[in-house]
Amino acid sequence: MVHVLSSRILLRPTDPERSRAFYGEQLGLAVYREFGTGPERGTVYFLGGGFLEVSGRSETPPAPATRLWLQVADAAAAQDELRAKGVEIVRPPVKEPWGLIEVWIADPDGTPIVLVEVPADHPMRYRPGI
Repeated sequence: MVHVLSSRILLRPTDPERSRAFYGEQLGLAVYREFGTGPERGTVYFLGGGFLEVSGRSETPPAPATRLWLQVADAAAAQDELRAKGVEIVRPPVKEPWGLIEVWIADPDGTPIVLVEVPADHPMRYRPGI
């Protein structure tokens, strides 16, 4: 088995500055590190247990299958905070049939982002013996 020390999602945006403004200022992700110089420089953001690297440039948006799933403590509060920062809400909080509460947004290139709240009574929170 491979011993993974760290993981990250790598995005090559069509407009790196616009994407850095979205992830850093609008979503408020903390910067782990930056590298390089100029508009093509790389920025790596904390994503809870992983990282999101926004670096380089692509002529086309990411593949439609690319999606980000970010867990938040309160989906409604996250929606209000993001809306106040000018982020378009694609779909407001909905309790899904599987019990999670999801808010849908998208980054500037249209990459879908699902903000997920795990309710206190959801099986994902169940930890036997604790």
